[in-house]
Amino acid sequence: MKIFLTGGTGVIGRPLVPLLVAAGHDVRAVCRREDAAVALRGAGAEPVTVDLFDAGAVRDAVSGSEAVLHLATNVPPMTKAGRPKGWEMHSRLRTVATRHLVDAARTCGASHFVKESITFTYRDGGDEWLTEDSPLFEDLGLLAPTIEGETDALKFAADGGAAIVLRFGLFYGGEGNRGTDEALKLAKLRRSTIAGSRQAYMSSVHVDDGATAVAAAMTLPTGIYNVGDDEPLRRGEFLAAFGLAFAIKTPKPTPALPVKVLGGSAAHALLASQRVSNARFRSATGWEPKYPSAREGWAAVAADRKGS
Repeated sequence: MKIFLTGGTGVIGRPLVPLLVAAGHDVRAVCRREDAAVALRGAGAEPVTVDLFDAGAVRDAVSGSEAVLHLATNVPPMTKAGRPKGWEMHSRLRTVATRHLVDAARTCGASHFVKESITFTYRDGGDEWLTEDSPLFEDLGLLAPTIEGETDALKFAADGGAAIVLRFGLFYGGEGNRGTDEALKLAKLRRSTIAGSRQAYMSSVHVDDGATAVAAAMTLPTGIYNVGDDEPLRRGEFLAAFGLAFAIKTPKPTPALPVKVLGGSAAHALLASQRVSNARFRSATGWEPKYPSAREGWAAVAADRKGS
């Protein structure tokens, strides 16, 4: 299959491209830097330079593709995450770029459109399992573009194509993931980017498992699917697994109050207990995460870093 990929040089894209190429797909991936282009060529993909906010340019770039995978994000670094302006590019990729890519994919007659999304939008479920049918928060604040982007992506199915939205848990691990470095830096102060009650659940997924999930999604029918570990951990357990893996003292969650002050209307989504089930995705694809929980995942991340 001829695939057009955004986010091909990102945290998920780096392990994904070799998987797609190995499966026999012809991959063209968006990139902006020459070093990234070199890496893509080395992985067997063709680099493409295009402004995702230019509708005409996107149509030209996507022409001839049979599937479009939109994984591009622009999550700001920790120092800018508390400012709405820091999320502007990320939000535009979720919305404006999605609309342009959907239009281009429909114009060229592509059969599949896959869109990356997140599980953080589910309402607090306490200890209960959350599924794709569980209610979302009504007021999402900075996370609102996430749902807008999902809605735009699903419109691809209007012409009979498969529109697939993958709601991922919190990404961790993976080569070049600055989130690991930020977490280790904060851990020296016994702090963390994880916020809220130690007893609240959070769903996560190792980056490598996220990549295999995207590759498996190519066979799915239209719909929304959760992608996360088999065993979501409570926040305290997640941080304890991180500390044990790196042989450091367990970091403390960020208190709820500063998150509420900085996060505004999106704060409740960042603090909610979200024990998200991956059952629908596993059943539909046969996908199985290599790391059932963050306990095994963080141990592997630490071992890889120690060996590198």
